[in-house]
Amino acid sequence: MAVPVPATLWSGMSPRRKLSDARRRQILEAAVHVIAGQGLCDTGIKDVAERAGTSPALVIYYFGTKDRLLREALTHAEDHFYDETAAALAELPSARGRLVRLVQLSCAVGDTPPGILEEWVLWLDLWARAPRDPEVAGDRAAHDRRWRQTIAGIVRQGQAAGEFAPVDADAFSLCLAALIDGLAIQVVLGDPEVPAERMFDLCMATCARELGFAWSAEDRARLLAAGAGRAASGAGG
Repeated sequence: MAVPVPATLWSGMSPRRKLSDARRRQILEAAVHVIAGQGLCDTGIKDVAERAGTSPALVIYYFGTKDRLLREALTHAEDHFYDETAAALAELPSARGRLVRLVQLSCAVGDTPPGILEEWVLWLDLWARAPRDPEVAGDRAAHDRRWRQTIAGIVRQGQAAGEFAPVDADAFSLCLAALIDGLAIQVVLGDPEVPAERMFDLCMATCARELGFAWSAEDRARLLAAGAGRAASGAGG
C-alpha cells in the first residue's frame, strides 16, 4: 500500500517539486481514462497530453514510452484502490465483513467507487504485454502478489477469530484472485451471462463454501440496500 507523505515533509518541498508531483499525477489519471477508453494500441502520447492539459513533450519527459505509461498508470490506479479499500475495511469489525466488502469492491457492485472497470481494462493491456516484456511481467507479478497477500491476510484474521475454516490461506487467495480475474474479463467484454452482479454472486458463493460461513440471499439484499443508502447519503451531502 502506498505510504502517505508526512505533512511536514510535503510542506518542506519546493514549489517546483510540488508542481512536478501534481502534474505527474494529473498525467497518470489522464492515462488511466484514455487507455481504458481507447486501448493502449489506439492511444497516442498526444491523446494523454490533451486529456491532461499538457504537452506531449512533458508526457515523454516523465514516462518515455507508452508501455511505461501503462505500467505506471496501472500502479497509480492500484495504489488508489488499495488506499480506498484500506479505509473502507478499517471500519468493519469482522474478517467476514472485510472479505465481503473486498469482493464487492472488486466486482464494482453497490456503492463502489467509480473507476474499477477502467482499472480492469488496463489489466487486459498489461496481461497482453507481460509474456513479451520482462518489465511488464515483473509489474504484473508484483501487483498479483500484493492482491493475493491482501486476500490471504483477511483469511488468516478470520481463522484466528474463529470465523473461517482452517483452509490453506495462500491457496484460497490464489483461487479467489484467479476467479475474480477471469470473471472480470467477461464483465469488461460485456458478456450478457456475466454482469457484475453475477460475478459478485459467484465469488461470494465460493468464499462462503470454501471458508465455511453462511451467505444468503437476505445477506446479499441487506448489503446492497445498505450500500444504496450510503450512496444516497453521499449524494445528498
